[in-house]
Amino acid sequence: MGKVITKRDRKPALPKKLVLEPHQVILKPTVTEKAMYQSTELNQYTFKVNPLATKTDIKNAIQKLFEVRVTGVSTQVRKGKPRRYKFRFGRTKDWKKAIVTLHPEDKIDFF
Repeated sequence: MGKVITKRDRKPALPKKLVLEPHQVILKPTVTEKAMYQSTELNQYTFKVNPLATKTDIKNAIQKLFEVRVTGVSTQVRKGKPRRYKFRFGRTKDWKKAIVTLHPEDKIDFF
């Protein structure tokens, strides 16, 4: 006969993956000199994104919100800077940055 599986033998269930809507994934575009250079010369756009978002979440959100074709996504977790308020020391929050490369025929107009 086969082995009887008891409650103790079962593997624990994995937690369900959090599903984010496209407007929850992309928080805002970053507008810096470097980001403007990348958008005009390299067809890459920089966004501040939700720290829980994965590269595929970011790709799907950009394609759905801006109706463009994404060829690549690079992400960075930027560490918060040390700050001082009166006599206390602290830090700003860590945040996630995504650099999205678009198909050569596509563009995103922010302004």
